[in-house]
Amino acid sequence: MMSRYAGVSLRVEGLSKRFGGVTAVQGVSFSIPTGAIVAIIGPNGAGKTTLFNLISGFHRPDQGHVYFDGKEITALAPEKIASAGIVRTFQIARLFNQITVLENVLVGFHLRTWGGVVSALVGGKSLQQQEHGIREEARELLSMVALDGVSESLAGNLTGGQQRLLEIARALAARPKLLMLDEPAAGLNAPETRQLLALIRCIRERGVTVLLVEHDMTLVMSVANQIHVLNFGERIASGSPEEIQTNPAVIEAYLGSGGSKRGSAGDV
Repeated sequence: MMSRYAGVSLRVEGLSKRFGGVTAVQGVSFSIPTGAIVAIIGPNGAGKTTLFNLISGFHRPDQGHVYFDGKEITALAPEKIASAGIVRTFQIARLFNQITVLENVLVGFHLRTWGGVVSALVGGKSLQQQEHGIREEARELLSMVALDGVSESLAGNLTGGQQRLLEIARALAARPKLLMLDEPAAGLNAPETRQLLALIRCIRERGVTVLLVEHDMTLVMSVANQIHVLNFGERIASGSPEEIQTNPAVIEAYLGSGGSKRGSAGDV
């Protein structure tokens, strides 16, 4: 008999997290189909990044469970979750600024190779045995994010938009099954945002499920198959982009009952 969760990549059940007297996430549940692009949106302070941290192991939930590929990962450390196939980026790109763009991508391979981060940087024997193939794949990833022309530049010399793209390339080096993008369009200009939109679609075409937190509603509505909306830590709506745009609870969350603007409601 087929499992009721067949075809589900990630399943979140009743996640809650409190910090002192503040409830950041309250009883959030949802599932992500394998191969989908799913977005989490909501006004500032809605609990989106806390939810990301709970899924990726950077916070331990007070209540609830997280399942990935049918196995519970709630209590696993971030590196174990990454090894299981969930890789994430951050609101602020976390790169090694004093090494090259190419070397940053090579670091991303440490989840897959016998060596660790140090081996990726200095080239141990185990890495040397795989070096040619790894470097070729790293260059392919840089080409995918349009950074192949600056592969030998220091990562710290890239623009903010280029650093975000580099972080995505490094995440892809780990061959994730689920890629979590935390506000990937933050700080990007219009051409860079269009490039990001095409990149997310390309990632999905490579067989990677994508979960993103994002404030750019034009990007979200263009790329997501399904959207979950948080407000004050609770999931208040789920649906297709068309359903979310006309959902009264979502409009209320962004505008507020008094009409004071909390977010970009005109784009919702």
